[in-house]
Amino acid sequence: MKKNIVPAIRLTLVSMVFFMGIYTLVILGIAQLAPNKGNGLTITQDGKTYYINVGQSINQDKYFWSRPSAVDYNAAGSGGSNKGPSNPEYLAEVQARIDTFLVHNPGINKADIPADLVTASGSGLDPHISVQAAKVQVKRIAEIRVLSEDTLLQLIQENTEKPLLSLFGTERINVLKLNLDLDKISNN
Repeated sequence: MKKNIVPAIRLTLVSMVFFMGIYTLVILGIAQLAPNKGNGLTITQDGKTYYINVGQSINQDKYFWSRPSAVDYNAAGSGGSNKGPSNPEYLAEVQARIDTFLVHNPGINKADIPADLVTASGSGLDPHISVQAAKVQVKRIAEIRVLSEDTLLQLIQENTEKPLLSLFGTERINVLKLNLDLDKISNN
């Protein structure tokens, strides 16, 4: 027994020193080379600072809505709901989101609502929506802000992020950046 316990204790101590000390310091050092020294990417507009890589609750009619969050946009508690697609509670939640969207966007068919506007991401903190999710909201925002739909479509195009290396992922839009740019052209 002593033959097994002593090496296990040594391995535990070496692992603790490495992962709690050396590894942590290496990652901290690398983070210091990143933009904003590893404190997260921020953007400041009108005296307010926002974290651009963390989803935010945006659901006013004059803005593009963000993706729903299973954790109420709490970055300290990142995670999904873990409810399966056949869970009655989950289905009721999604249906309520669909109904709310349809009330605020008359003239849109249920089939035209992209899934990312009514389902939460795995982390609950996704700051992006699909291009289609932005386009389906254009009519509502154009009416409220008294802007042409073409102006909003141009804004969407300017804020569309291409897939990594044009290979990985899909086109997407950071909702916060899009809405901040929207405020720059129209502050209704």
